[in-house]
Amino acid sequence: MRLDKYLKVSRLIKRRTIANEACDNGRISVNGRVVKASYDVKVGDRLEINLGGRTLAVEVLMVAETVRKDDAAAMYKEV
Repeated sequence: MRLDKYLKVSRLIKRRTIANEACDNGRISVNGRVVKASYDVKVGDRLEINLGGRTLAVEVLMVAETVRKDDAAAMYKEV
């Protein structure tokens, strides 16, 4: 799954366009490397998101195309 779509489906970022812009501006890194929105997210990847003056580090636990709102938090674990 593309990184920008994963960020939206997991509800880490509210909209896919904002996730895409964050990737283009170098605010999102995977496993310590800045990546583009087209990066293919895999289970075990560590994402670092720098938005609004704060940094959020999460580990990918699950990749799914669609998830209910209640189950979205089960897709990642905060590190």
